[in-house]
Amino acid sequence: MIDGPRIPPASGGAARSLVILLHSYGSNGDDLIGLAPYWRDALPDTAFVAPNAPEICPGAPDGYQWWAISNLDRAARAAGAARAAPVLNAFIDAELASRGLTESQLALVGFSQGTMMALHVGPRRPRPLAGIVGYSGMVADAEGLSGDGARTRPPILLIHGDADPMIPSVAFHQSREALVRHGFDVETHLSPGLGHSIDMAGLQLGGAFLVRVLGHARAGPA
Repeated sequence: MIDGPRIPPASGGAARSLVILLHSYGSNGDDLIGLAPYWRDALPDTAFVAPNAPEICPGAPDGYQWWAISNLDRAARAAGAARAAPVLNAFIDAELASRGLTESQLALVGFSQGTMMALHVGPRRPRPLAGIVGYSGMVADAEGLSGDGARTRPPILLIHGDADPMIPSVAFHQSREALVRHGFDVETHLSPGLGHSIDMAGLQLGGAFLVRVLGHARAGPA
């Protein structure tokens, strides 16, 4: 079972919603939990958790990987995400059960390889998530979203830098096109001059999206 750093609701009460943050290749949960303070005040009843990926990343001190990356071709991405999916799904199940929450009260936020995991696992859950925010990433297996591959279609926000040298912005455009083609409601933002990172505009847009989807989930039936 994977685990990582946690930040409880700012209200001090029980969590009424949950954000799971999925880090990039060679990083860890301590890195991505750093996003939570930007959004915590606007989401006072939300808990945040950033699990470390299941595999140690060779050559990256204190780093983890969702799967080993030798190249970014579609077959390798699809196989890697599929292999890591059961571990992440088990973590999601445990986190929801421990808080008495449902998928409608959960948002996934990913960065880079973590975005690939969020976009792979989220639509394949049996019940729809509140939403998915994907920074600097891409769809790992677009073809797998056809037919019964996507069991649900949560709202998605994709954010990317147009100067990203690691996952070029063409992947951002291709991912958006694939998701829209398969029936997803997708919002996007491309930050000019930004590399493989998150800027303040991206943080603000991500926070507003989370407030919207999680606030709606809390107001509605569980």
